Amino acid sequence: MANPDQPAESPATAEHDQELSTAIAALTEDDVELSDRRKMLGRLVRLQIRDRGVRDLFKPKKAVQWIADTVADVTPHIPVRDLETLRHHHDGLDGDALAERLIRNASRVTAAIGAAGGGVAAVEWAVTPSLLSAPVLLAAETVAVVAVEIKLIAELHEVYHKPVPGSGMQRAVALIQAWSSRKGINPLRVGGGLAAALGTAARKELRDRLLKRFGRNLTTLGPFLTGAAVAGFLNRRSTLSLGEEMVKELRTAHRVIEG
Repeated sequence: MANPDQPAESPATAEHDQELSTAIAALTEDDVELSDRRKMLGRLVRLQIRDRGVRDLFKPKKAVQWIADTVADVTPHIPVRDLETLRHHHDGLDGDALAERLIRNASRVTAAIGAAGGGVAAVEWAVTPSLLSAPVLLAAETVAVVAVEIKLIAELHEVYHKPVPGSGMQRAVALIQAWSSRKGINPLRVGGGLAAALGTAARKELRDRLLKRFGRNLTTLGPFLTGAAVAGFLNRRSTLSLGEEMVKELRTAHRVIEG
């Protein structure tokens, strides 16, 4: 039921949110063609430039803040499957076997995003290098990879019977904190808005983590297809590492609860 005290969402805002949701859903799926992934990466670029401009992407510190703001914007739109749906989509797998499948698939998706971004950059290097597109491409690829990893974190919580509580921004904040810290979600900390929930230390941790990822994605700009190959490899390795860390913690917590 709508809150009469809350202003109604404008048609333009609703259309923007729907387009953003569509782009994020496609980018984080594991069965999307490379050409469609490039298209969705381009759509994400266009939407975020419209919202935030592009000037800050030429300044390293402000670029990281631009990415952090975009991650906060897209996280509520990331589609997360519940345990029943996950089992259905993965031949009835459960527990560690299901977690392993999710990690493997997510690592393939982030590798594909690296390949998609690298492919776009390869075309530009082969024709006319664009100073404008380089930082925009890096920012978009970083956001897309983080979105996939946040989805992985949320679904691993489902696998180990610790679904993320709350809704909308509450879940987004909890998932962003989990991605930044590489730790499972504490349900007692879920609540409030992004600025209130992310204290000084948490915001610094998020910026530092994004800065590392942003720097790693510089490989996308390698000449021709070498950028795509290296970016794909590094993205895959990073996602595998994140998934393994998260499973280790969630498995321990699950066993403690069972005990």
